Amino acid sequence: MTAGAASESGVAHGALLIEFAEAVHGTDEARLAAARSKVLEVLGTEALVDAAGIAGFFNAIDRVADATGTPLDDKTLADSAELRDELGIDQFRHNPGHG
Repeated sequence: MTAGAASESGVAHGALLIEFAEAVHGTDEARLAAARSKVLEVLGTEALVDAAGIAGFFNAIDRVADATGTPLDDKTLADSAELRDELGIDQFRHNPGHG
């Protein structure tokens, strides 16, 4: 997400929170440490705990959606087509009408 989009969201410190969320779901430990430190410095301990909890919750939501067979939206379906093909994911048994 761009900085402009973050500021247009109307969320206070949106760019900082987006950076933290992206770092949480990334693989760069240094980026995560820097983002965590910045959230702590700018927003405080409570906000860091809340942001980490929300990031974890979104990770859990994805897992629940996957486990229950929730169908992908059209954009995600199109964006993930090549990866799904490469991994053979579409070959897994699924419930007809559920993606």
